[in-house]
Amino acid sequence: MAGRKVVVAGATGLVGNAALRHFGALGGCEVVALSRRKPRELHGARHVPIDLTISAQCAGAATELQGTTHLTYAALYEAPNLIDGWLDPNQIRTNDLMLRNLMAALEPVAPQLRHVALLQGTKAYGVHVRPLIVPAREGRSEMYEQPNFYWAQENFLRELQQGKAWHWSILRPVLIIGLAMGGAMDLIPPLGVYAAMLRKQGRPLDYPGGAARVSQAVDVDLLARAIAWSGEADAARNQVFNVTNGDVFTWENIWPAIADALEMKPGDAVPLSLARQYPAWIAPWDELRRRHNLISPDLEAFVDLSFQYADYSMRHGQTQSGPPSIVSTVKINQAGFTEMMDTEAMFQKWFRQARTLRLLP
Repeated sequence: MAGRKVVVAGATGLVGNAALRHFGALGGCEVVALSRRKPRELHGARHVPIDLTISAQCAGAATELQGTTHLTYAALYEAPNLIDGWLDPNQIRTNDLMLRNLMAALEPVAPQLRHVALLQGTKAYGVHVRPLIVPAREGRSEMYEQPNFYWAQENFLRELQQGKAWHWSILRPVLIIGLAMGGAMDLIPPLGVYAAMLRKQGRPLDYPGGAARVSQAVDVDLLARAIAWSGEADAARNQVFNVTNGDVFTWENIWPAIADALEMKPGDAVPLSLARQYPAWIAPWDELRRRHNLISPDLEAFVDLSFQYADYSMRHGQTQSGPPSIVSTVKINQAGFTEMMDTEAMFQKWFRQARTLRLLP
């Protein structure tokens, strides 16, 4: 990556943070982190505070964007009511505006621009409103009739790129697992806090979710490597790719491995809405932070909307087994990105890392 300048938009989020970590480790690569808040770790990047919804702030950052060769666009606006917000016209307009504002400022000062990586997900296939076609495949299974900011951003990027030297790639990860503080869709903090509350009571790690559904996940570091690959591979030029770990899982089957990583015994199925319960954990969490000398912040800053996302992901309140949520990764494998990871090992990796970093007790 020598001689390249990578801009990461949404640097405090799950994917953006992983991109900083990946590009920072490569060496010889200038990395600029764009976000409203300064990331907890910059991994050698230079932080530019910016609110992408404000065009004047984007224009004011033009000097910092000069010479950009690669853009990883991982910025995301989510509504306070996370799940309902996915269908909210304002959420769609805001995310569309953010990308337009940034590209309007970046493209004129980056004649060497080579690649824009854009993130979507399985909502492209309507997973939030209907059973997925199994397996969901790029270019065949999209739910274009469902309003979604994905389509607004994708159509804008396709039109903007016409006749230009740079190209784009769209990555569609499944359930992303990693570690970022205050993310809207980051499962390690809410599940870690839930586990800490049970351990404090001397209880095993009960499973709080609903009925099973066969799903997939992706390690955020693997996703960051896929993003980097897409910026260099000819086969990724102006293409859309699903990204997964390569296996499937159900929460019930990986629960013992999660309990082991947290040094707890797996418990029983005890349905619980983490989003409704967490206000009762605010004071006990602060006590645990002091007792264990944790570096994690208060509960709102640490977990934010991810309690809602945990309920959604684990199908809280669902009493019937759900239709499988499976996407095909044949396209990205045939294009040349063939990395895989065991999903059980992935969960253990991140829970153990959260404890090692003193984010969880």
